Amino acid sequence: MELKVVALDGKESGKATLPKEIFGLEPRQDLLQRCVNWQLAKRQRGTHKAKDRSEIWRTGKKMYAQKGTGGARHGSARVPQFRGGGRAFGPLVRSHAHDLPKKVRALALKHALSSKAKDGTLILVDKASVKDAKTKALAAQFGKLGLVNALIIDGAQIEPNFATAARNIPNIDVLPVQGINVYDILRRKTLVLTKAALDALEARFK
Repeated sequence: MELKVVALDGKESGKATLPKEIFGLEPRQDLLQRCVNWQLAKRQRGTHKAKDRSEIWRTGKKMYAQKGTGGARHGSARVPQFRGGGRAFGPLVRSHAHDLPKKVRALALKHALSSKAKDGTLILVDKASVKDAKTKALAAQFGKLGLVNALIIDGAQIEPNFATAARNIPNIDVLPVQGINVYDILRRKTLVLTKAALDALEARFK
């Protein structure tokens, strides 16, 4: 599968061959969903907490006599029925993370890349670098490429001027190749890979 390589100014600068084992798969929705659920569950903080009746500071003395009042037979004032009482079955501090096999995660990444290639929303650029860290100038270049909502994956190191210029552009994310993930690929309309990122992905899945 061949794809043309363009520069940031929109001019074609060559062609590149995409490996079928990474970009030529038929996307499976179940794999993508499993990986996205795994990512979102793993990043939850899990710090939500409510006090139960054992953690409420309030007297444990019986409120009134068991019989003769005509009311319900209450004992402690810490129970959930009363204002200020403990919450029944409230949230506790815990981890929401669950396991997902490493091979499944790698396969899901391949399917996410293949889905972008199949939809025609994959763009290859020769390099992601600018002379000056000017957001306005970089946004104009993105306009030539039609990038409105995009994830840009560079090599192991992101060029500082490019990162600075791109960070204030809405709906544009820039990541090094080691940070590539299924959720960020799917949440953006267009995926932009540099030649360095493509070489790194080929080496990773070789």
